[in-house]
Amino acid sequence: MADTSVTELLAAAVTALGGTRRDGQVAMAEAVDRAFHTGEHLAVQAGTGTGKSLAYLVPAIKHAADGNGPVVVSTATIALQRQLVDRDLPRLTAALTGTLPRTPSFALLKGRGNYLCLNKLHTGGTGAEEAELPQEQLFNPATASALGREVVRLNEWAQDTETGDRDELRPGVTDRAWGQVSVSARECLGPSRCPYATECFSERARAEAGRADVVVTNHALLAIDAIADAAVLPEHALLVVDEAHDLVDRVTGVATGELTATSMGTASRRSGRLIDAELTERLDAAAATLSADLHERDAGRIDILDEDLGRALTLLRDAAGAARSAIDTAPTDPKAAAARSEAVAALDEVADTAARMLDSFGPAIPDRLDVVWLDREEIRGNTRVVLRVAPLSVAGLLRHRLFAETTTVLTSATLTLGGSFDGMAGAWGLTSPDPEKSVRWRGLDVGSPFDHARSGILYIAKHLPPPGRDGSASEAQHREIAELIEAAGGRTLGLFSSMRAARAAADEMRQRLDTPVLCQGEDATALLVEKFAADPQTSLFGTLSLWQGVDVPGPSLSLVLIDRIPFPRPDDPLLTARQRAVAARGGNGFMAVAANHAALLLAQGAGRLLRRADDRGVVAVLDSRMATARYGGYLRSSLPPFWTTTDGARVRAALRRLRGADTESAPSPE
Repeated sequence: MADTSVTELLAAAVTALGGTRRDGQVAMAEAVDRAFHTGEHLAVQAGTGTGKSLAYLVPAIKHAADGNGPVVVSTATIALQRQLVDRDLPRLTAALTGTLPRTPSFALLKGRGNYLCLNKLHTGGTGAEEAELPQEQLFNPATASALGREVVRLNEWAQDTETGDRDELRPGVTDRAWGQVSVSARECLGPSRCPYATECFSERARAEAGRADVVVTNHALLAIDAIADAAVLPEHALLVVDEAHDLVDRVTGVATGELTATSMGTASRRSGRLIDAELTERLDAAAATLSADLHERDAGRIDILDEDLGRALTLLRDAAGAARSAIDTAPTDPKAAAARSEAVAALDEVADTAARMLDSFGPAIPDRLDVVWLDREEIRGNTRVVLRVAPLSVAGLLRHRLFAETTTVLTSATLTLGGSFDGMAGAWGLTSPDPEKSVRWRGLDVGSPFDHARSGILYIAKHLPPPGRDGSASEAQHREIAELIEAAGGRTLGLFSSMRAARAAADEMRQRLDTPVLCQGEDATALLVEKFAADPQTSLFGTLSLWQGVDVPGPSLSLVLIDRIPFPRPDDPLLTARQRAVAARGGNGFMAVAANHAALLLAQGAGRLLRRADDRGVVAVLDSRMATARYGGYLRSSLPPFWTTTDGARVRAALRRLRGADTESAPSPE
């Protein structure tokens, strides 16, 4: 039984689950199995409808059941994690029972902050969370009472929950309320000191994951495991990264540090009762100095460390470090230990981030490891000033801490940019400008079961003027949107480059059209998508999360509108720094960074159209540069092979035919 091939196992699983053979799925499963045997990393593009989850789970289960596990599967979204753990893995293990040498086990593992902390629940926290509320909310009785009700509900839930997993709490609670009963990894006392260690939900989840054959986790925890000195995930030699197109952004997010008035104030409040008044005053003075300096600066990247900023960061680093050193982290009282742990975590974050920012300024820009920039964020009418530091690239980190340790399969429906894996491979660190640093890998595109050329049309509105720099739409673009939606009879997902553009288009269409138009932000996104899917006449407009997160098969979606090529903002500090670094090495920074960023989002957006074999429709790009600019061909080659046209009249006629036909009829491009 142990010698059953992965092809035979996949066939048995597909039959047991009532499916049919798909050539792309078989090719992917065989390639994953080969990678696990040879140790060669694999990047595999599997279009929507391939069944890629089964294609990597079957070889993962086979290798784990043969004693080569565990296999870790990392995903970007909670929805896919739940699908794997609640549906795919239970059905698959049941289908293969008796075929494998033993029944494989599986577990879901999240970061510590996702689990209820019993010590914090019973001993109470520092009270810092309430103090971190914006002032207008802090003194608002309604806010305070709402927070109190949520905390009471959390206490009641704690008596019944088996897992302590926040995602199992229905309905959910705000981040502020959850902060009252959870801790970060830095704040945790650790199993050797916590009086509730034997009952700890997080430790129980880790223990279960340590015994499992397949461990499902997320990209953030995978990044923490790669960055941290201590292991977070069970020891493993085989890894599958699903939704791998998101890996670089998720790892970058985890590796980004920030300093704000809130984070510095939290460190001061949490440590105030534990250190001498002199040290508290020194920390507050350093925080005030940095805050005053930042308020005088413009938003944007900081390439040169001037004397004032350097002095402010040095004072903060040293003050937070001195306060940290003065705290006794080994008291016997659990409540005191928890308070000290939280204080030390906050001080460490401030001191480490300030030190990292100081270290990031070197004489040669291309050799810098980190980028520092200032953001000004508007939140409910208030300006939040944030100083951030992020890695210029995570390629080296992934190469040394991930690919050097584990045989990795990276998969997604969208991995080839401009028809090649090279862009993603370089961003991941599989390839390097220095050939000696590249690792052994191969790319495989198993295609899609969909006939894109017969099922969909790519329409590029070549006649429209190029979009303006301010992101606003022209009258001609609004007219084009109205005519297309009218031809489609609603049934439109509008993907916009900004919320301002989405709202403006929604307001305009509500005046021009008789069919309903929803806009992201008017309700919870999940509820808006439900309403959109339930009524074929409804259109839904929105921005980034809709580009990647919407799955609406059937007649409710036959037109995907993209208002402009989604290049990064020209003032995006991190991406422009990456462009400049590529150019400094003699490469084309625009194509390597900006065009690849746009190509990936376009592919994700266009991927919303066909979600099952009988879907039909149009992807309409209302940016003439897609047809006229030199980089247009590169972007078009990153999309599925739809039939392509610039003839708006023909497209509107196809949409009208599709509206009047049943779901089996295709919009003919003839």
